[in-house]
Amino acid sequence: MAREKRARLTRLTSLLIVMCTAVGALGVSPFAQNALDYPQWRGQTRDGAAAGFVEPGAWPQALKRLWKVDVGEGYATPLVIGDVVYVFTRRDEQEAVTALDAATGRQRWQSQYPVSYTPSQPTKVHGAGPKATPLFLDGKLFTQGISGIVSAFDAASGKRLWQTREPVEHPFYSAASSPAGEHGLMLVHPGNYEALTAYDVNDGMVKWTAGDGGFFMSPLIATLEGTRQVVTVTQSGVIGVAIPDGRLLWRFPWSGGGNGGSMPVLDGQTIIVAGVGVTAIRPSYRDGAWTVQTLWETKDVATYLSNPVVIGDTLFGFSTRNSGQFYAIDARDGKVLWLGPPREATNSAVVKTDNLLFFLNDDGELIVTRASRERLDVVARYTVSDTSTWAQPAISGNRIFIKDTNTLTLWTVD
Repeated sequence: MAREKRARLTRLTSLLIVMCTAVGALGVSPFAQNALDYPQWRGQTRDGAAAGFVEPGAWPQALKRLWKVDVGEGYATPLVIGDVVYVFTRRDEQEAVTALDAATGRQRWQSQYPVSYTPSQPTKVHGAGPKATPLFLDGKLFTQGISGIVSAFDAASGKRLWQTREPVEHPFYSAASSPAGEHGLMLVHPGNYEALTAYDVNDGMVKWTAGDGGFFMSPLIATLEGTRQVVTVTQSGVIGVAIPDGRLLWRFPWSGGGNGGSMPVLDGQTIIVAGVGVTAIRPSYRDGAWTVQTLWETKDVATYLSNPVVIGDTLFGFSTRNSGQFYAIDARDGKVLWLGPPREATNSAVVKTDNLLFFLNDDGELIVTRASRERLDVVARYTVSDTSTWAQPAISGNRIFIKDTNTLTLWTVD
């Protein structure tokens, strides 16, 4: 009997190794501990994909609410790592990182630090809560607060490991660049819209900086022409910077992100940036030099703090034109395939699966659609909050974590 148990255990271990290898081959982020983790801004590979969602055989009339807790204000996306949910919010005059039990919503620990911050007149409507989503990497949590303070915490205990000084002058429109990281580096535009900065994850020492000041967009890590690099939007263009040494590889002049555009989107070897219009570029390395080619450009849609996603050959997103409408663009040539009805919402956060799109509108409505190149193909509509929902949802398996003005709610698709 013991021999049979050992044999079964050996077979199970071998199966798990094969499964983990297959998951790795499919591009699961090294930041994730398993396929259901949501470890950073826009998911495991920062492309807006849900983590391990499987479509139900029939969509329910309503989602099932398991719990709802008051966590404080802010627009940061919750992170899901194993059986823990991490939220980054403002409570009273402090910014707080809180670890919650994913099944029950009960608090495990909370770590706080004081921040005296008064929103500028244009940003008062969005409050004083943090806007940047944390990063989970190497057992640590990295955050950028609304005033530009960068911090590192131990994810198991909440102990603060290091923290940068508060900027002398706060960013006028608040800090919203969400950290990325690898090779022992945490990468972000910190402080008062400073240059792309690489911090040592262990002690917070600055290893290098690159480019000029950033906007609100978050960096993207990608492999282009065989070179691992971070792609980010600065105040004068789009740049590619080598990882881990910080060499500036290429630069593309672009001013379309100044109104709150989206982070760079990767489509194969193509980079898509959106803001005042949408532009697709292709960095290339030939004869020892980098060049950047414009592939296509369209002014028919415009984004504001909403990040599009790519499924197959199609770019799906939310445009601020016509008081808010969804759109689909052919990612190969930039042709607008369809535009949804006008006056949809002020903003919408977009999440994708293989053939589904989740649009979380800022009025608390979650819209599920098919990824169609012909039309807006709505599958279901759900009300998931009675207050504003500007934060990106975290979708992990059949769990949908919704952060609204002050609360976090776990909804499930049965």
